Amino acid sequence: MEYKIKELTKYRQIQEKYNITTGIDGDAHFACDYRIGFELGFGGFLEKIEKYRKINPDKESFYDAEERVVKATIRFIQRHIDKLSEMIALEEHEGVKQNLTEMKKVCENIRYDAPKSFQEVCQWTAFFNCASRIYTRDGAGFQLDGLLLPYYERDIKAGILDDEKAKFLIANLLLIDPHYYQISGVDENDEDMTNHLSYLILEAADSINIATNLTVRVHENCDREFLKKSVYYLLKNKNGWPRFCNDKALAEGYMRNGVDKKTARERIAVGCNWMCVPGKEFPMNDTVKVNVAKVFDEAMKDMREEGEYSTERLFDIYEEHLKKAVSVTAEGVNLHIDHAWEVTPELIMNLMMHNTLEKGEDISQCAELYTVGIDGAGLAVVADSFGALETRVEKEELITWDEMYEALDNDFVDERTRLILNTAPKYCQGGTVSDEWAKRLTESWVRIVKAQPMPKGRQFIPGWFSWSRTIEYGSKVGATPNGRRKGEPISHGANPNPHFRTDGAPTAQANGIASVQCGYGNTAPLQIEFDPKLAADEKGVDTILRLIESHFHQGGTLININILDKKKLMEANENPERHPDLVVRVTGFTAYFASLSPQFRQLVVDRFLQGI
Repeated sequence: MEYKIKELTKYRQIQEKYNITTGIDGDAHFACDYRIGFELGFGGFLEKIEKYRKINPDKESFYDAEERVVKATIRFIQRHIDKLSEMIALEEHEGVKQNLTEMKKVCENIRYDAPKSFQEVCQWTAFFNCASRIYTRDGAGFQLDGLLLPYYERDIKAGILDDEKAKFLIANLLLIDPHYYQISGVDENDEDMTNHLSYLILEAADSINIATNLTVRVHENCDREFLKKSVYYLLKNKNGWPRFCNDKALAEGYMRNGVDKKTARERIAVGCNWMCVPGKEFPMNDTVKVNVAKVFDEAMKDMREEGEYSTERLFDIYEEHLKKAVSVTAEGVNLHIDHAWEVTPELIMNLMMHNTLEKGEDISQCAELYTVGIDGAGLAVVADSFGALETRVEKEELITWDEMYEALDNDFVDERTRLILNTAPKYCQGGTVSDEWAKRLTESWVRIVKAQPMPKGRQFIPGWFSWSRTIEYGSKVGATPNGRRKGEPISHGANPNPHFRTDGAPTAQANGIASVQCGYGNTAPLQIEFDPKLAADEKGVDTILRLIESHFHQGGTLININILDKKKLMEANENPERHPDLVVRVTGFTAYFASLSPQFRQLVVDRFLQGI
């Protein structure tokens, strides 16, 4: 252990220099293959553990731990059965008593045995999700309308299920825990996977009318009526769901990592910004990030010491620092993967992963795919800074390099100087110098990340995403040449800086973000908030759907949309208690606006755009 601590310490100084989120001891950001659990049940897990314990006698401690986890989950279910028995004995209302009896029977059936009915498979999922959430905050679900479909069709044919009950059960599943689920999409042959259950899932989510983490996978062959229905609920409820991801860009991008089309199509949206192949991939997605605004900050300091001023020289120095940042990030990631099984073994999720029980190894040791996501954060800050330097300092000569550095030193005490820089053309305004810098920065980011050597078949996949760390990342960065003051939040994900444009902003933002996609299956999401001035009717739905399809046609990967009433948003920002029910999509996740800190509420307000 002492050796590992020394190994970690030697990287820490460089990691802190570039404000890197290392992924070390990060959350379980991968996805189970729920088909394994549906086929085996908890009793089947125990049988499988015993089978492979005999085959791998040297892995006794691994199997002991997995057995304890399964037995604890079974006891958890038994406590529900016991409580239901108490409630049944005391219940006088016959209808309620019948419902409790049915619930008890379901729990008894799935305590050991595999789920056989639609209600049983929903309840089994709920129990497993509770256990995995408690252990490592796991939130990755599955292709909801695909895996549940056989149970739905079987029960409908047997006459023991109707659509109203199916919707009720799905609504309860969504209500119990907000795991991320995907619906719709196409299979490996480009055939539409949308089915009747897909519609019922939307209706179930609508019936509870709260934040739900549903992602609709969009493809040109998908059922267009279903896509319109999805947008309808987005407009109707204004709760930030569903999200939309682009099958073509994500599948084709992921295939560039040497993965076949079938596997790429199995990869589903089950996290804030990320995808995963269920049961096979250990991607650490959304746990590894480099604050490129901090990398730029360090490059600015070095250029000043060197005394040779130009945007081209600055870019060269920036790339030198970026290579060091990516390299030390790789060291941390590899350290984590090498030792995760010793520190935080994935005892719950191991049960539904391929090779784990068979080999007696943690999924971090035996995954089939180690396509590790690494996100850059602060793109717009850096792009706008380069754009401001090129236009205001080099071309227009409105201020000198020395005056610019002096302004950064004193944190823009002279507002005139700040405005000269801040009013330079910005990223996502459309065809600007900063738009070109954003593309160049993306090309640089992708090239350097993909060139980073990784051992044991591991590889980095680049993306742009900050999650909710914009405030923390910004606190580590000094004043920047785009007019941003010291310590202010950096830009969110691939989004432009706030107030980048007033007219046509949603379309301009969608176009700009489409141009900075990294192209290997990781996302650079379009996070957009606006009051569309549109009703949830055919015209409104078609308008929003055109925005989605246009962005995806240009190569966009993921869209998070907040449909907001501007007046309500501003009132809630001033006094959250006035609108306690207001739900917003903060990044990839949704939350009640009133539950956010004042700083995060302001970030959502700052991202707000005038309607389309």
